[in-house]
Amino acid sequence: MPPDTVVADQRRPVHADGSETRTRCSLRLRGARVTVDAHSAIVADVEINHGRIQSINPSSGCAQYQSRLDPEAAEIDLAGYLLLPGLINAHDHLEFGLFPKLGRGPYQNAEQWAEDIYRPESSPIREHLDVPKPLRLWWGGIRNLLCGVATVCHHNEFRTDIFEDGFPVRVLKRYAWSHSLLFGGDIAAAFRASDSQTPYIIHLGEGVDSASTAEVFEIDREGLLDARTVIVHGVALDDAGHDLLIRRGAALIWCPGSNLFTLGMTLSPERIRQNPRIALGSDSALTAGDLLDQIAIASELGVPAEQIFALVTTRAADVLKLQNGEGALHAGSIADIIAIPDSGLSPADTLVRTTTDQIELVLSAGIPHLLSSQMFSRFPVEFHSGLDAISVEGTERYVRAPVTHLLEETKKRLIGAVRLGGKQVQA
Repeated sequence: MPPDTVVADQRRPVHADGSETRTRCSLRLRGARVTVDAHSAIVADVEINHGRIQSINPSSGCAQYQSRLDPEAAEIDLAGYLLLPGLINAHDHLEFGLFPKLGRGPYQNAEQWAEDIYRPESSPIREHLDVPKPLRLWWGGIRNLLCGVATVCHHNEFRTDIFEDGFPVRVLKRYAWSHSLLFGGDIAAAFRASDSQTPYIIHLGEGVDSASTAEVFEIDREGLLDARTVIVHGVALDDAGHDLLIRRGAALIWCPGSNLFTLGMTLSPERIRQNPRIALGSDSALTAGDLLDQIAIASELGVPAEQIFALVTTRAADVLKLQNGEGALHAGSIADIIAIPDSGLSPADTLVRTTTDQIELVLSAGIPHLLSSQMFSRFPVEFHSGLDAISVEGTERYVRAPVTHLLEETKKRLIGAVRLGGKQVQA
């Protein structure tokens, strides 16, 4: 199969004879504790219709609510679980999901890191680049799905042929971008491609030197800093730079693990608290772990759980200008939902303690994209089609991706075990 069509025949749920599966449009999730906000959750039934949450009905012992779902709606018992909004990863480079961490920092800036690690003719970069990019993008999507991400911002070109039809996670489509001031080409033209509803995203201030500090003032002089501008990293911004960012209404994406690995420092909790428009991103596997790893690092650095919760839900939705209710659970919002065993803690406190082995269900627009073995047995068989088994460091899941085929093709190029974000993967 040609590399660019590597997953074309496995993107939609299909039967063994090749005919497309028609899953029910209605779904009722019963008895879970459902997130209201970072602090609170209620025991309720969630009714989903055509990919959106139709209603959330508290189970308070009062009169039975009147359901408006199709009588044949699938019902899933989720008592003992906490439902959270599908997470939003505000920054990743999906094509590097298979790569190991590379670098011997700390460096003064991202350019020094890139010059140090970029050896395309040497191992391990040589064999990883030999894996076709469509394959690598799919692995990047799976890496996000495994940690509860429903929406991700990919800092590179949007691949319509890859991202629009059955990709494991939703990839932000409406955005303008430049890589950075050094590698961004005509950044003014890229900025003009955005509008009030389109974020313009650029790596900026990714360093600890004076040149990195000056970058925010440079783009401001060029008229490229306003409410549509989203700066990734911003580690080098001084007090004046942060004040300027806030005055212009620009947003910031924080990638703490990546910053610590490459630069030896990152933004302080005080900086995170002061900026009203900030989101959390994983960055790529070249420099950091997945989004749950970044959540844990943010907590270790002293950022309050409630704020971290917002950085991967409502604030991330604001920064990326998402418009379908992503990052929240309420009637009318898109049905992006994750289920975690309920410990009785608040949604925020639960999230900062969550590890990948606790993510047992991920719904994307009401369709299961990840199921644990236990969840797999709870969903009707019609929902199973299109799911494939994957084992990551011994944690077994079913994901809506052609894992067996991806592994077969990847093993033709890589020597030894296939690792996704540093974790061994098997089918």
